[in-house]
Amino acid sequence: MLLAINANNTNVKFAVYDGEKPVGDWRIKTEVGRTADQYVVWLNQLMTMAGLNLKQIDAAIIASVVPHSLFDLTKLCEHHLKTRPLVVGDPSVKLGIQVKMDIPSATVGADRLANAVGGHITYKRPLIVVDFGTATTFDVADGAGNYLGGAISPGINLSVEILHSATAMLPRIAVERPSRVIGKSTTEAMQSGIFWGYVGLVEGMVQRIASEFVSDLAVIATGGLAPLFVGVTPVLHHLDPDITMRGLVEIYRRNKA
Repeated sequence: MLLAINANNTNVKFAVYDGEKPVGDWRIKTEVGRTADQYVVWLNQLMTMAGLNLKQIDAAIIASVVPHSLFDLTKLCEHHLKTRPLVVGDPSVKLGIQVKMDIPSATVGADRLANAVGGHITYKRPLIVVDFGTATTFDVADGAGNYLGGAISPGINLSVEILHSATAMLPRIAVERPSRVIGKSTTEAMQSGIFWGYVGLVEGMVQRIASEFVSDLAVIATGGLAPLFVGVTPVLHHLDPDITMRGLVEIYRRNKA
């Protein structure tokens, strides 16, 4: 079985696949100091509860945008699972797509590359992947799946936290869809500004990206807060929470074929 790991700035997601079939997935908060020993104890408990066994894992692939976590995640695979993981971004790992950046040596987040691969094998058309994570990212792939670039904006929760911490009178709020745009209290006004402000951000960015592209684009929403926005604006065509992990499984397949 394959263990796919996606480590971002908020959570680390682990998913186990039997072939291309997902048989379990779990998340843990990203903490730089978490050790390989801590990971394996946590993962072993959850796999056991799901009727799985660590010994069933014979392959692994990692996408990480947290360099300090990558060391211990790699050690988890090599020391505890007895398998050497593929690491997206390593020059030896084939993506099966071209990364068409102006600066060849420019680094692109491993999760963003996995999104391009996962999106292409599902939708097989030019696309924008809008990932509502710690950062809100917009990534563009052409009809062949090649990664063309994108844009990075502050994430929604990050904006909420900064709004609270950088002001004397504004409280910390939860991100939710307000019933109206004109807030009748400070909390309502903040919720409106955050929520509808991000709707405006997404709509504006998608429109501007589309104006630079010659083909119609499918727009895919993913990430923890994506369900909050899908259905609110017509520019988001599909909700796809599994696009990153699906991309990792496909990258593994392309390297082991």
